[in-house]
Amino acid sequence: MAEFIKIYENKPNEAAIAKVVKVLRDGGLIIYPTDTVYGLGCDITNTKALERIAKIKGIKLEKANFSFICHDLSNLSDYVRQIDTPTFKILKRALPGPYTFILPGNNNLPKEFKKKTTVGIRVPDNSIALEIVKLLGNPIVSTSIRDEDDVIEYTTDPELIFEKWQNLVDLVIDGGYGDNVGSTIIDLSGDEPIVVREGKGNLSIL
Repeated sequence: MAEFIKIYENKPNEAAIAKVVKVLRDGGLIIYPTDTVYGLGCDITNTKALERIAKIKGIKLEKANFSFICHDLSNLSDYVRQIDTPTFKILKRALPGPYTFILPGNNNLPKEFKKKTTVGIRVPDNSIALEIVKLLGNPIVSTSIRDEDDVIEYTTDPELIFEKWQNLVDLVIDGGYGDNVGSTIIDLSGDEPIVVREGKGNLSIL
């Protein structure tokens, strides 16, 4: 059964963040808050953990469109091909924020994603998520946790999330109520920005 820990966004407890990072380093799965909906994540460098997430989502790992949660833009060059100045300016304006940017991937992608030509990058405006990634030292691979209910697309209450996911993951963070609107997804891998999904986040950044 998963551990359930409370972390306050306005002042994330260092010991609690360290506990979360240990779970990730040990190949565990976590559910954590972002600036949009709660996410299911694991360490990008752990193949077994990546396979577990793909299995939960019912998809083949190499076909999965997971996001990479980064601490800031300095992580980008690890997995993304060199980006031009206009693209960088958009990222600078938007991040941290409720956006997922699709960018051209480079040869450093983990072997599970080698066939992919693009990657989805997120730098959420949430101190809990950012502190976890910062201490971990590399991105976490993430996917939103959706609700099976047709009316509510995303569950916002951490206690209900824990109830539903406690036997599937290793740790659930209660970071307060989540949002029920996903991130805005913008494809920056071509010549012009393309809005793939309008969610939370203002399109005036483009």
